[in-house]
Amino acid sequence: MSPHPLVSVVVPCRNEERHIAQCLDSILACDFPQERLEILVVDGCSDDGTRAILARYAERYARIHVLDNPKRITPTALNIGVLAARGEIIMRMDAHVIYPASYISQLVGALEETGADNVGGIIATLPGDDSATARAIAVGLSHPLGVGNSYFRVGSRERRWTDAVSFGCYRRQVFERIGLFDEELVRNQDDEFDLRLIKHGGRVLLLPEVVSQYYARRSLRQVARMFYQYGYFKPLVAKKLGRIMTFRQLVPGLFLLSLAASALTALWWPPAARVGAGILGLYAALVLGCALASVRAHGVGPAAVLVTVFPVLHVSYGVGFLRGVVDHVFGWRRGPRDAAAISLSR
Repeated sequence: MSPHPLVSVVVPCRNEERHIAQCLDSILACDFPQERLEILVVDGCSDDGTRAILARYAERYARIHVLDNPKRITPTALNIGVLAARGEIIMRMDAHVIYPASYISQLVGALEETGADNVGGIIATLPGDDSATARAIAVGLSHPLGVGNSYFRVGSRERRWTDAVSFGCYRRQVFERIGLFDEELVRNQDDEFDLRLIKHGGRVLLLPEVVSQYYARRSLRQVARMFYQYGYFKPLVAKKLGRIMTFRQLVPGLFLLSLAASALTALWWPPAARVGAGILGLYAALVLGCALASVRAHGVGPAAVLVTVFPVLHVSYGVGFLRGVVDHVFGWRRGPRDAAAISLSR
């Protein structure tokens, strides 16, 4: 690579009028040489004020280009951007995020320094607004009880080779070697891509010193829909690649299955009811304990809502995962033929 390779930033976008200006401002403020940077915003037919904002930025900054994504889903946007990109390095950056000035230069430097095929940082989750619910959601999405050992969400003390990072920074050769993002995966397309990369001998590196700020969803309904979809598409990823990425993906579904099995077994063996009650009681104690522990840092209001946030995350994901097993693994029911028809949580 040259000392300053050409970097193509691909930003999937749809109905992001609340965040897209802050996102683009943070990218434009980066310390990477501006003449070695192109920004491709791939818009999925936004029907709020996003297009007007993008038009103003594209008119003002020659390095910003707006591309259309008629299918409206993230993997299609990513593929449109990758195919249009001219850079030696291609970065996926989300519109819900604010990036530090050194973000691009740190990730590009890590690619050159380590020989990794994909590098990414961690995300500091911010509330979508000032309500107690939004603040509780932000806590839940960065808490080990909420997302397990997902290091790019909960953080890490050291660099580590991993199975997934947020907003990957790839060498162009990666796409030439293993192909593009899977457009059947409305969610989890980056997880599948990274695992496919690893199966082909690639390496994915997490950089804890690189921190971006991610705005979480504002309502429990939005979060429930998002996590249901995360769970729903995980079995399809596993089916495509022939393996489960991590055990944490199975935990919510196993939790729900254990409760259902206990309840059904209790119909002819009453002691099974005590087993189910014990599992549920242990879970409730864990949720309550984590919520109480958050009072000092986040206040009583968000802590009270956190008691609801954790079950919403786990139940939504678990139900989605079990439905995904039925649909994708056993093929008993078919999902929507048109992926763009799936209602997202934007």
